[in-house]
Amino acid sequence: MLTGVVELTGDEALTLRMTALALREHPAGRPSGVADVVEWFGAMQAQDAASGLWSLGLRLPGHTEADVRAALERREALRTWPMRGTVHLVPGRDARWMLDLTGVRALAGAPARRATLGLTEAEADRAADVLGTALAGGGRLTRAQCLDTLTAAGVDVGGQRGYHLLWYASQRGVTCIAPHVGTEQTFALLDEWVPDPHRPERDEALGILAGRYFRSHGPTTRRDFTGWTGLTAADTKRAVAVATDAGTLTTVRVDGVESHLDPALLDAPRLPVDDVHVLPGFDEYLLGFKDRALMVEPAHLKAVIPGGNGVFQSTVVRGGRVVGTWKRRLARTRVTVTVQPLVPLDGPTRQRVEAALEGYARFLGLPLHLTW
Repeated sequence: MLTGVVELTGDEALTLRMTALALREHPAGRPSGVADVVEWFGAMQAQDAASGLWSLGLRLPGHTEADVRAALERREALRTWPMRGTVHLVPGRDARWMLDLTGVRALAGAPARRATLGLTEAEADRAADVLGTALAGGGRLTRAQCLDTLTAAGVDVGGQRGYHLLWYASQRGVTCIAPHVGTEQTFALLDEWVPDPHRPERDEALGILAGRYFRSHGPTTRRDFTGWTGLTAADTKRAVAVATDAGTLTTVRVDGVESHLDPALLDAPRLPVDDVHVLPGFDEYLLGFKDRALMVEPAHLKAVIPGGNGVFQSTVVRGGRVVGTWKRRLARTRVTVTVQPLVPLDGPTRQRVEAALEGYARFLGLPLHLTW
């Protein structure tokens, strides 16, 4: 038993966690721009570009989608595959060391994947070299143009080979995902997109990663951190120790379970807050944790993750807990949103949900058409 450790109930922990997730006012203040939000989290799930934009927008009141896109064009953050083979938004200067620390873990599984695709390591390396040459000098190519470039060089991109080769080039740190041009994903050279990368020593990098994760997700467990980063248990333990020694982490107990958080968070109010949010499906609110029991009732998990395959529905959240899901349909003249409640919602609560969705529509710059 840890002595002298703050004990929290599950409800208190959920209130603090929503504060850590930058969905409530934090004692340290609210991040004020795209770069600040991404640095606050360290990495933000962003395999779906539209979801990533709203993850930023809902934490930046008053910002529009155009504002967020402009910040990404200014290179305030970039997208790549820093861990678990999944696309995240990361601070540009941190992309290189994150790939070296956590991204490299995904490369360990690449040979098996290449074998199923009929690719060799030499072919994958050649594809990365071809893309590196094509993008040199400040170039930027769409996904389709990258595949055309590889095809012209004699590289077979049929089936899933093309995706794997684009992933591999970024995983190796040759390329990164630049902002969309229209609806098309683009790629650039990482070294040109970020000419002055931060290069911490390994222990420092582990401490930075742990400090940022628990600052933005805590209170939560070392198991959640391991699941989020894909690090080994030994590296996870070391990361927590380094961050704790640096004073960026402290230990609490949540319903008797050892957890970690930023010490500053203990100054935040712990009384439940009955706020309402409409969150995108791929948001750190749920995807940043292995254990989601505080936020989602077990009976609602199937509605939130219908196929059980990691594709999450957008959620309506009240007081930190999922109370519904929502889907959008974009047209040139409006955004249509359909809400599916998972618990009974009275008239005043529905009005608050509608107000939250009006905020989303303002972010897009489109009128809202809402159906239940």
